[in-house]
Amino acid sequence: MTQDRKRIVVLGGGESGVGAAVLAKVKGFDVFLSDQKTLKEEYLNTLKQWEIAYEEGGHSSELILNADEVIKSPGIPSTAPMVQAIREKGIHIISEIEFASRYDNAKKICITGSNGKTTTTSLIHYLLQDAGLNVGLGGNIGTSYALQVATQKHDYYVLEISSFQLDDCYEFRPDIAIITNITPDHLDRYNHKMENYVKAKWRITQNMREEDCFIFNSDDAITIDSLSQIVLKAKMLPFTQKGIVEQGAFVSEDKMVVRYEQDESWMYLNELALGGKHNLYNSMAAALAAKASGISNEVIRESLMSFKGIEHRLEKVLSVGDVLYINDSKATNVDAAWYALEAQTRPVVWIVGGTDKGNDYSVLGELVKQKVKAIVCLGVDNSRIHAAFEDIVGKDNIADTLSAEQAVLKASEFSAAGDVVLLSPCCASFDLFKNYEDRGRQFKDAVRKL
Repeated sequence: MTQDRKRIVVLGGGESGVGAAVLAKVKGFDVFLSDQKTLKEEYLNTLKQWEIAYEEGGHSSELILNADEVIKSPGIPSTAPMVQAIREKGIHIISEIEFASRYDNAKKICITGSNGKTTTTSLIHYLLQDAGLNVGLGGNIGTSYALQVATQKHDYYVLEISSFQLDDCYEFRPDIAIITNITPDHLDRYNHKMENYVKAKWRITQNMREEDCFIFNSDDAITIDSLSQIVLKAKMLPFTQKGIVEQGAFVSEDKMVVRYEQDESWMYLNELALGGKHNLYNSMAAALAAKASGISNEVIRESLMSFKGIEHRLEKVLSVGDVLYINDSKATNVDAAWYALEAQTRPVVWIVGGTDKGNDYSVLGELVKQKVKAIVCLGVDNSRIHAAFEDIVGKDNIADTLSAEQAVLKASEFSAAGDVVLLSPCCASFDLFKNYEDRGRQFKDAVRKL
């Protein structure tokens, strides 16, 4: 190794880490990737194809602590012993997002938030594609941003960015930033302090300039509360369902109205492809991002009418005996489940449970009273769900299950024609499933077997 080649070590060999390693290789760095676990075959193949040195099943200090800079995958907490050792050596740690943005001068529309960010990101990407723009989709969704920067050329990127990815961003700057909302989530990674999580979300705006746009939900109390403590140069574009704004998006009777600079456009709410209050917020945010990107009102309108939604987010699976089964496996916190329940107009058999993140279920009490006729728990430990809802639905109308198949069978017993069976778990999936996608797919498979 020649002394003038900077050494980059990538910690974590998933989508984000392998993409960063490929970009580092393309840019001529001395690259090494290290993962505590066994690497997936597809990622191993990529590393071999690009001739990138790696290790799996553990970290070797002597191969890591000689780095000039470390790119840390978002899933690795800052409390991990190797991360602490890197910090003690004074080696700079950045995220894949930060690293990739150094080599990318495309326009970037970046979305963060506790809920709605995947739908909003997918919707904006769809709008930009419909307008004929050369656009990449990445961040916390799809192909790694760094891999795209290394191997493709886009004029625009739409990036879903989690708080974990923002934690290690310093110079990264979006042209358009969106915060969909901020509700308690992932607090175990932030010393159980809400203010730490809120600060992480706001990092998306830290380098914005006057010509940039910041789009935000002005109905979200935590966003508005913390906004007053943030100095922002960017153009502010709020969206709201509770009033009228001079610039931004709002609801007027049965219409969604979008105002941007001198232009005002509107469309009927019942024309929007995505139903429910939460999706109206997502549609408003997407419309504003599209307007700020110079897309015509006609394309925005047509795209918002034709968008098909995303897998595992209020996804209608099948009707069996006039019972509609809905897969909302991506609802891994209380706020997401609240929106899913709120959107239902038929009696609900609710499948809920998993790895609890310290949820406060009390905020769901009123909705459960109004909407839910029975509860099927899908998790290893359901004691907190029983404690929160047993008195509301009754002891005979709550059951425990340990697989998607059991849960669907039990839900079908509880349900009658005209009902909805809603998988909206409120919790992470890791007690019984690989991830929320695995949970959603197993649920869909079980429904199809009914």
